[in-house]
Amino acid sequence: MEHPKKSQSCELYPSKKEIHNYHGVVHSVISYGKEDDQQLNGTLSLIQESEKVVIEWRPNDVSIDTECQEDTEWALVNTNTRTRTSSGSVDGALSKLHVNIMLNDVKTIKVSNKKNKLTFTLKDNKQKVFFFHFGNVNQFFEELRTTVTLKRSHHDSNLYFVHDKNAIVQSFSDLTLVDRGGDTVWNLVGDLKRRPYETTLSTFSKLTELLLYRNPEARPEGAMVEILSSLSSTDGCPEVDDSYHFICPVLGPRKLEPRGIPLSQDHWETAKDTEGKIINPDHIKQIIFKGGITPSLRPELWKYLLCLYPWNSTKKEREDILNEKTEEYKRMRAQWSTMSADQESRFTFFRDKKSLVEKDVNRTDRTMPFYAGANNPNLELLSDILMTYIMYNFDLGYVQGMSDLLSPILAVLGNEVEAFWCFVGFMNIMYHNFDEDQSGMKKQLSQLHTLLTAVAPDLATYLDSHDSGSMCFCFRWLLVWFKREFPLEDVNVLWEVLWTGLPCTNFHLLICVAILEKEKNKLMSAGNGLSEVLKHVNDLSYNMDLNDILMRATGIYNQLDQSSNLTASTQRVLGLAHDLISVQQSQSEPEEIVGEEKIDVSMENGYEKSIEYNYF
Repeated sequence: MEHPKKSQSCELYPSKKEIHNYHGVVHSVISYGKEDDQQLNGTLSLIQESEKVVIEWRPNDVSIDTECQEDTEWALVNTNTRTRTSSGSVDGALSKLHVNIMLNDVKTIKVSNKKNKLTFTLKDNKQKVFFFHFGNVNQFFEELRTTVTLKRSHHDSNLYFVHDKNAIVQSFSDLTLVDRGGDTVWNLVGDLKRRPYETTLSTFSKLTELLLYRNPEARPEGAMVEILSSLSSTDGCPEVDDSYHFICPVLGPRKLEPRGIPLSQDHWETAKDTEGKIINPDHIKQIIFKGGITPSLRPELWKYLLCLYPWNSTKKEREDILNEKTEEYKRMRAQWSTMSADQESRFTFFRDKKSLVEKDVNRTDRTMPFYAGANNPNLELLSDILMTYIMYNFDLGYVQGMSDLLSPILAVLGNEVEAFWCFVGFMNIMYHNFDEDQSGMKKQLSQLHTLLTAVAPDLATYLDSHDSGSMCFCFRWLLVWFKREFPLEDVNVLWEVLWTGLPCTNFHLLICVAILEKEKNKLMSAGNGLSEVLKHVNDLSYNMDLNDILMRATGIYNQLDQSSNLTASTQRVLGLAHDLISVQQSQSEPEEIVGEEKIDVSMENGYEKSIEYNYF
């Protein structure tokens, strides 16, 4: 078997440095999204050119066409096609077949066909396909990792997102949208575009204030729309049924029922049997959904809602679980807390995450009594739990926004170990919000548009026609489940309501719909575009009545649940498409074979997330 070997091509170009090459690589020409009949054999190389890395493919040397009668005619031969060129133009013809891909132009790389096929998808959505005859794809990936960061998709284990380590990030001022002198606004917007999760929470309000209040004349409207829309682009996301453009369900009357009373101590005690098991968990969840929990009971109930304790566990079993979880937590905590400075100096990922945690902890909920004041020991607990979570979930690590999700949990429970495991339970619901490719957020924004179209089609149409159909102005609402929109006590009530999983999948999206519908007339005021919508949505922060919104969201769900003509996409978003799923599963095998590749039928038809996840 032939193995990769060094090429001589870079000797002709002193400015180039060949990192590695691979012989026996076939390039398949793509035409209109389909593989053409040209299958050209050649060499694939990784080339360093100054500060840029290029993936270069070159065809093998030409062969003499035996059908030619004249020495002056040559042919480029492959397995399927033969092309004649005149003598002296062979090099030119070969150069036209060369493939050069700038690494910072690559969006994704997909491995398939038993790890012998690579498909490069570029940022302009064009594709380049290569087949490795000698099965050295893994070696190619190892070389590639020396120059880029490859992030595996959560939704497709064969798909990798490419982040060029050497790429020079273009600042907003480079786009000549505004003079750089003293203006920090576009620096914030540039950060928002490059690192949406690390920037959204800390700059979104500042950005809105600067752009819309202080100096609205200084910002270019089109640029603002383009940047914010790019945050929620649906490129690469699961497609949602777009039948809402043509069919809107007819909904019955909406009935608003008043909220109930919180779960009381007496009611909670009568819900247990002699061993401490919860007799009817569904009944308890219904009470919590309708009225929340008495604050004094939260430290106990949240451990059930966030899956630290099973509802059917006895008191003795819960003690054993806590002891086991305590030991596990201590082991993970020791993994980072005993790391020496010398070890940290050689662990870039850890240092970066630690630095980010320290910055976020120092500015998380400092006005809360639990975290107020200098040298507050609760801040150290907050930091320790987040650092331990990095050891628990290496793939995700720490992303800005997680401190907002942990803070109320620690403040309510007051115990480091219990707060950690409840935070783990919360992150098991929320982790898709922090996908590096933003697919979790993009999917939710798309689903939100589907629900809004079913409930308030006139508002959805208006937003579509005013550069706001991406729903990106709801980004912060969804990212941390309204943590920045309500006072802390309201956030506690809202979260425990959502943790029940009632009355449907994606109830948090119906809360968004309830808010938007209530504000419909103001959002649809003449001339309102994305900037004005964004301004209005930010102005709602701390100015909303949670009980009213929860009543509206519940009324909307009941309307949709009782409708007989919902679109399939609306049913799937709410988890009402059980009949559709059953029919699909009964009529299809789990996998179909297409060529030599396996395709998951449930994912291809858009049902996968409705089945696997309770919230997304």
